[in-house]
Amino acid sequence: MKKILITGGAGFIGSHVVRRFVTKYSNYKIYNLDMLTYAGNLENIKDIENFDNYTFIKGDIVDAEFINSIFQEHQFDGVIHLAAESHVDRSITDPLAFVKTNVIGTMNLLNASKAIWKDDYSNKRFYHVSTDEVYGTLGATGLFTEKTPYDPNSPYSASKASSDHFVRAYGETYGLPYVITNCSNNYGPNHFPEKLIPLFINNIINNKPLPVYGDGKYTRDWLFVKDHAVAIDLVFHEGRNHETYNIGGFNEWQNIDLVKLLCQKMDIKLGRNQGESEKLITYVKDRPGHDLRYAIDATKINQELGWKPSVTFEEGLEQTIDWYLSNEEWLKNVTSGEYQKYYQKQYS
Repeated sequence: MKKILITGGAGFIGSHVVRRFVTKYSNYKIYNLDMLTYAGNLENIKDIENFDNYTFIKGDIVDAEFINSIFQEHQFDGVIHLAAESHVDRSITDPLAFVKTNVIGTMNLLNASKAIWKDDYSNKRFYHVSTDEVYGTLGATGLFTEKTPYDPNSPYSASKASSDHFVRAYGETYGLPYVITNCSNNYGPNHFPEKLIPLFINNIINNKPLPVYGDGKYTRDWLFVKDHAVAIDLVFHEGRNHETYNIGGFNEWQNIDLVKLLCQKMDIKLGRNQGESEKLITYVKDRPGHDLRYAIDATKINQELGWKPSVTFEEGLEQTIDWYLSNEEWLKNVTSGEYQKYYQKQYS
């Protein structure tokens, strides 16, 4: 039975990846390692917690001794590394936390993998999940490709760029079998409400202001999280060693246009008059180092592995809104901190 460690598996993207691997690959043993910080929530995956091929491990990737011990104990055949500090605003106020988790944590996983595999890399793989933000910002035209030079502009993107470089360095120096993916902005169910779409859904429900940075004309490429999980599955199993694959939605939206679309859909869902939620839009001071535009060219993963998004943005946004409206208890729990009691209830 192949043993796969998925880090950050109680988080937003990680929970969808864990669920896919646990339910699809009964011949794999899936270990979910998560620190359960503010964004890690075991309620995201409580539907699969009793599966025979699933084990949860609570721990911090920054703790090298702990990481080495679980690698020695379980002898993982593969690592899918999603655990990360990921919110740009938080990185501006506490950049060192991002260095510790995103750089030192990644180094600990690389060292532990190298130690147990002992240069016998047959049927082994280290999969590092990164972000398009490492490439910096685009002008009005052009797309990020796998060959785009790195040019990070925030402490978050700088920490992810550093971790990408270390993964590549371990491949070049030690022959470690790795793949890296750089993805665009994800959206969908179970997203902690600090990022734009879940934050604004929650604020609209509660008639709170919708804070839009600057003039709202920053552009992002949006990717439905379940499509991302499918891409991760494909790259893990079929991607070529020592390669990078960009994963994007071919789906660019200016923030203000996205917010207005969200307001329109929420007004319909909530039975409000059209335009009512738009009145909540509030323009706020721009954040430092704000990148103008991100856009991914996902041609490589499409041509090599046959992956492409399965839903349009409008369809994915409908599914996302419906999920939050059907799971208001989850939303209340994560915004109040009550969700953090779930681990104690289940595992104490």
